[in-house]
Amino acid sequence: MSYVDGFVLPVPMDRLAEYKKMARKAGKIWMEHGALAYSECVADDVKPGKSTSFPQSVKLKPGETVVFSWVVYKNRRDRDRIMKKVMEDPRLAEFMDPKTLPFDGKRMFWGGFKPIVEF
Repeated sequence: MSYVDGFVLPVPMDRLAEYKKMARKAGKIWMEHGALAYSECVADDVKPGKSTSFPQSVKLKPGETVVFSWVVYKNRRDRDRIMKKVMEDPRLAEFMDPKTLPFDGKRMFWGGFKPIVEF
C-alpha cells in the first residue's frame, strides 16, 4: 500500500497564478526526491455546507478559493525520507517565509494518510 499526504489551503484569487508557479516548482522537487505523484487542484464545485465543507475548513474569505493537494509515496518510510529532503531543499527556501507565501499558511491544514482501498 502507498502513503498519501493531503493538504487543504485558501488562496487569494489574485495570487492564484503565483501559487500555481510555486506549486509547479514544489511538485518537480517532490518528484525529484522520489514522490510517485503530486497533484494540486483548485476548487470548482465546492459550496459552503451547513456544518462542514472545504470553504469552512479554511475559513474562506471573499476573493479566495480552496486548493486541495496531495502527494503519493511508496510507503510511510519513503514519505518521511522524501519529506525531510524536500524541506531541506534550498530551492524551496524562498517559500519558507510565511510573509511572502501566496496563501495564508495559518489556515492551511495537512496530514498523512494510509490508504484503505486502492485500484
